[in-house]
This record gives sequence, C-alpha cells and structure tokens, in this order.
Amino acid sequence: MIKKLTLLQQNLVWAIPISMSLGLIYGYLFDAANLRSLIIPITFVMIYPMMVTLNVRSVFKGHDVKLQVVTQIINFILVPILVFFLGKFFFAGASEKLGLWAVGLFLIGVLPASGMTISWTGFAKGNKEAATKMLVFGLVLGSLAAPIFTKVFMGATVEVDMLHMFQQIAIFVFVPLIAGVFTQMFLRKKYGDADWEQRLKPKFPPFSALGVVMIAFVAISLKARGIIAHPEDILKILVPLVVFYLISYVMLTLIGKLLFSREDAIAMVYGVVMRDLSIALAIAMTAFGKEGSTIALLIAMAYIVQIQSAAWYIKIVPKIFGPPTTETAKGFVPEGVVR
Repeated sequence: MIKKLTLLQQNLVWAIPISMSLGLIYGYLFDAANLRSLIIPITFVMIYPMMVTLNVRSVFKGHDVKLQVVTQIINFILVPILVFFLGKFFFAGASEKLGLWAVGLFLIGVLPASGMTISWTGFAKGNKEAATKMLVFGLVLGSLAAPIFTKVFMGATVEVDMLHMFQQIAIFVFVPLIAGVFTQMFLRKKYGDADWEQRLKPKFPPFSALGVVMIAFVAISLKARGIIAHPEDILKILVPLVVFYLISYVMLTLIGKLLFSREDAIAMVYGVVMRDLSIALAIAMTAFGKEGSTIALLIAMAYIVQIQSAAWYIKIVPKIFGPPTTETAKGFVPEGVVR
C-alpha cells in the first residue's frame, strides 16, 4: 500500500486533476451532500502525517534571524495585501460567488507554510533547515492571524465568526501538531533516531498525498453541477491564481537575489509560494457554512497551479541563483508532504 501511495505522491500533478474530474462526474450524477461528513477525517489524513514528520527541534538551531523575519513580513504583510487587491480587481461585481472566490483567494494568502516547502527547497538544493523554521513559524503565526485578517479584510464580503474559525484552526492545526510531536517522540524513543529517519518517517507523507486527492474530489463534487452549468467559472478562477503565483515568484526572486545567499533565497521563495492549501480548504469547508463549498472551489483549483508552478520554477533555479554549492549538491531525500 505504501508503494502505491508513494507513487500517488510523486504524481500529484496528474492525480489531483484526475481526482477533480472524477469529482465533477460524481457530483453531477449523484447527490454529493453526504460527502461533507468526510471533510474532517480527510483533513486529518492530510495534516497529521506532516506534523509527525516535522522537525520542531530545528527551530532552535542556526542564526538566520534576518531570513526568517523577512520571510514572515512577506507572508503576513505583502502577500495578504496582494491577494486582497487581486480579489478586488478580478472578482469585482455584484455576484455572490465573486465575493466568495475573493475570500478563497484571501484565505490562500493568509495561510502560508505548506509542508512541501521543505521538499521543494530540498529539490532545488536550498537551505532545508531554514525552510523547516519557516514552516513552523508560518503554521503558528498563520493560525493566529488568519481569523483576525479575514475578519478585518473580508468581513464586509462574508460573515466571519472569528471564534468558530479559531476553533476550526485548533482542530486542524494545533491538535494534529501536538499529536504529531508526541508520536514522533514516542517512535524515536522506541526505535531510535536512525530507524525513525530511514524507515519510519518516509511512511507518513504518502498518506497526506492521499488526503489531498480525496479532499479535492469532495470539494469539486460539492460544486459539480454549478461548474458544469457555468464552465467559464474555471477560467475566471484560474486567471487570478496564475497572476498571484507569477507576481509572487518574480517578487521573491528579486528579493532573494538582493538580500540572501543562494540556499537561503531558495528557502524563502518556497517558504512563501507554497501556501497551506490543505488547511485553507479545511477552513473554507467548515467555517463558512453553505458558502464554504464555493470558497473551496477556488482553493481546490490552486493545488494545480501551485504544484505545477513549483515544478516549473525548479527548472530555472540554476539560471537564476547559479549551481548549488558542494555542500548542498550532495543529494536530497524528499521529506515533508504535499499540501
């Protein structure tokens, strides 16, 4: 089973569109409302494996204060402002769904720290330790800031129950985080660090990939009949997503070239562009009632753009930042999860 899930994880660029297509068919042919009950368990399937593999101890190592501060300033000031105005520009109009898509785009902007930050940084021979810190800081700061930011920026568009949103974030972030840390401690103590790193740790991320595929299926199923009735909605959603990621890559590349070394710059790029779509999707589908499925449609589509753009960017990393140093070129074993 692990081999099949690993294959799924390695081919998410194709697996997610296929899952969404199947969801479209299912949601058109059948009543998908009963799938809502699967959202919470599927979300745990996505998030818990990443928390188990997270190396929290690395947060207390190194001396990269400048890199971490600049990254989180971008994550929590520049990106939220960017997605807010992109939403205003691309989703202007009286239609309710336009406003809800703007909320979805904003949720992507205020929830950084995808687990794939570490993996893509490693693929590009960047600073994985710095990327891990960005992930931990982004998880904590994003979880605390998201309800406040959403209320302040998007409160006029959709009703935001901050307390309920905090509760949902606690369920989807802090409970799995605590459980994951204790799970890792237990397994390290029982089997030893070497066995944990080489044999046990790689078994967790593929389950998260399964969760991503399943939640994409559910999200599209719930909106299938609306999508088929208005196929032009897909284009309306994809254009601002492509613009958002394009602006992000250009901005981060310039900042990285100006301020940081090759390895640190790569970590910063992926520490910002790899948004936490899993948690954003879970929050959309649980914290906004019946409007959540419309919000979730945009977030589900973002998976395709985010993963594909990360793969394209890695091909031009050597041209932008130069070849890896001897230290970082020794090889990389992927860690983290696709989120």
